[in-house]
Amino acid sequence: MGAKVVAITGGAQGIGRAISYAFAEAGYAVSLADPVEDAGEEAAAHIRELGVSCLYERADTSREEDVTRWIARTTKELGCPHVLVNNAGIMANKPFLELSMDDFDRVQAVNVRGTVMCSQAVAREMVKQNIGGAIINISSTRAVMSEANTEAYTASKGAISALTHGMAISLGSYGIRVNSISPGWIETSDWQFSGRAKAPHHSKADNAQHPVGRVGVPDDIAKACLFLAESADFMTGQNITIDGGMTVKMIYV
Repeated sequence: MGAKVVAITGGAQGIGRAISYAFAEAGYAVSLADPVEDAGEEAAAHIRELGVSCLYERADTSREEDVTRWIARTTKELGCPHVLVNNAGIMANKPFLELSMDDFDRVQAVNVRGTVMCSQAVAREMVKQNIGGAIINISSTRAVMSEANTEAYTASKGAISALTHGMAISLGSYGIRVNSISPGWIETSDWQFSGRAKAPHHSKADNAQHPVGRVGVPDDIAKACLFLAESADFMTGQNITIDGGMTVKMIYV
């Protein structure tokens, strides 16, 4: 039997890149879907250097034909995914009174529609091959707290959190667990395509906002994904908040 397979959307940069590398280091064959080709090819090359199989598919996860092509190729070349990580996400942060419906709809299409379509495509293969599996949705603390002018993104993450418990109930009888992770402030500037990566800098005040004393890094989320994939057999329909304690810290101004 070959290696287990993980499929990751938005897996070429930021949190997605860290998730991809973590699963590769754990011995998984990795399938990446990402619209940014130079980043995707670079991430895939690094994963292959680790000695595991990897394919990269340039894909927009809001497009059904892209999702169908990616999962069909993944299943043919690597095998049915045992794990799906719905990580792809975009923002359109604009003043609420100026937010166009086209911008709003585009965020929902990538973040929400993409999560649904990828989950359906992978779950159908899991059911067909009777292997069970795990789906991990990347939500956000923005699902329960906000800054001004983030309504499109906030709405999408609230939907992902709700989809998580809905899918967990619908897919549980097939042996498929569905959970989500809500990251807080995760610094990703040094996890981009090498030609665009930047060294991060945080002030003492930035770090002090977090009870743990630092801003988060992508590996914080990647570790939780591995836990949900491999060690959380009795856990489904749940959300893990990983934010250094920011959402439980009371702030008086």
